[in-house]
Amino acid sequence: MQKHVKTKLNALRRDALAVLKVGLRAIKTPEAVRLTCRLHGDTLMVGGKRFDLKKYNRLFVIGIGKASLEAGNALEKLLGDRITGGILLDVKKAKLRRIKSVAGTHPFPSIANMKATGEIMALLKQFDSRDLVITIVSGGGSTLLCWPFELKCDDLTVVTKTLMSKGATIQEVNVVRKHLSEILGGQFARLAYPATIIGLIFSDVPGDDIGVVASGPTVMDITTVEDAKQVMERYDLLKACRIPNCNLRETPKDELFFRSVTNVLVINNGVAIDAMVREAKKRGYRTRVLSTALTGEAREVGQMLANIPRRGEMVFAGGETTVTLRGNGKGGRNQELALGALPYVNGDALVLSCASDGVDNTPVAGAIADKTTLRHATRLKLDPETFLSRNDSFAFFKGSGDHIVTGVTGANVADLMIAARIKI
Repeated sequence: MQKHVKTKLNALRRDALAVLKVGLRAIKTPEAVRLTCRLHGDTLMVGGKRFDLKKYNRLFVIGIGKASLEAGNALEKLLGDRITGGILLDVKKAKLRRIKSVAGTHPFPSIANMKATGEIMALLKQFDSRDLVITIVSGGGSTLLCWPFELKCDDLTVVTKTLMSKGATIQEVNVVRKHLSEILGGQFARLAYPATIIGLIFSDVPGDDIGVVASGPTVMDITTVEDAKQVMERYDLLKACRIPNCNLRETPKDELFFRSVTNVLVINNGVAIDAMVREAKKRGYRTRVLSTALTGEAREVGQMLANIPRRGEMVFAGGETTVTLRGNGKGGRNQELALGALPYVNGDALVLSCASDGVDNTPVAGAIADKTTLRHATRLKLDPETFLSRNDSFAFFKGSGDHIVTGVTGANVADLMIAARIKI
């Protein structure tokens, strides 16, 4: 019986990783662009809306975030020499024919990001009513598209690090970022006015609020300076950061700047989860989708997920958890979630969490927690609670050998989570 159980547990791990692989394959950025954007003669169809390219003198492509290089490359293949030029600001770069590719830093801003953002802002200010601007907006854009309002780049890094370390949600972090910026929160659209903008939105935020994705550069912001102040007070930000001057800038509220803006949601984590559900069913599991907008403290979410699946069931979730820093270890929210789940997998269950962009604040995408992980940890005398207490999930899973490694995927739809139990 013991050998039979061990075989089943190994099969559960193989199945879960295979299902995850199908989910990641389903969110490939080039395919998402091809499904959203179609060219028929001189007519560009985007999300059901028609754009007559003969109406425009110039066509530019500007991309920001971790999906921008892949998306920009796909747009070049679709539109070819119709593209006048543009800039793609991603965490990686490549040689394209018509569009300049620039690599910036993430998860924190840098002078390199500011230099590229300055180029983008200079380009936006040149546009007129006969220009069409296809704008790729994807996760990571809040950091990459960086032009602080009355702050130094290092000050903005301190603000971002402080909010993240205190467990602020992505919505809270981005409210502050918008009002400490001269390009986020709809200000991109204001700078590009009166050009026509097509915003291709790759959602990495729970609930798919396009005003939160990359801090909504092409979206009229519904938040205010007062909202940003409340977040800053909630986390005692000014005292924690020790920044003497932290003035906030109101985001544009005039509808005029957004009349020629069309924002289209290209993809979200629901696409990946749908694909994973289908694959799990093929493999004989009963399935359940817990949420596509899951939030909460990572370690607590991990414990919750470990206790959810019934016998022979795979449960799926997408979203973005948070980590409140208590120690000085290394890791990301996906690894912390898996480590938080580990003491509760109860022998016949499994929990995994994976960053869809392949980077969980470290070179790995996430981790897997099951009885095999526990066996590795026991043999190596790795105590999960000790590592969790110092937020050192990366070191734990590096030691146990249970990281999930995908490489940089070129996609970003937040995090993907699986909880499952063997079919005995």
